[in-house]
Amino acid sequence: MNSDLPTPITAYVAANARLDANGMLAPFARDAVVRDDGGRHVGLDEIRTWIQSATVASRAVFTPETWHVRDGCIVVAGLTAGDFPGSPTRFTFSFMLRDGAIAGLEIA
Repeated sequence: MNSDLPTPITAYVAANARLDANGMLAPFARDAVVRDDGGRHVGLDEIRTWIQSATVASRAVFTPETWHVRDGCIVVAGLTAGDFPGSPTRFTFSFMLRDGAIAGLEIA
């Protein structure tokens, strides 16, 4: 299913599976915004910190199951498993792409 997703999302998901923070950061635009768990992370430095604390530290790996386009965003649903309370749990990742990069990501 990952091969059907746009390239920046495929790269993000593949790097997440390896818990590779640099690889996860690479597909983001310099001015990207991530919204997750009530937080807002703007720019590559803040997103790198978020990746380290929210993903790598808890070994949280997202496995996409389905996706569709809604309001110009690629909405990907799947299971996230790792070392955190309630694992595994379902999440929806809404990616906004711009010029071949992830410009926005909202996780719900």
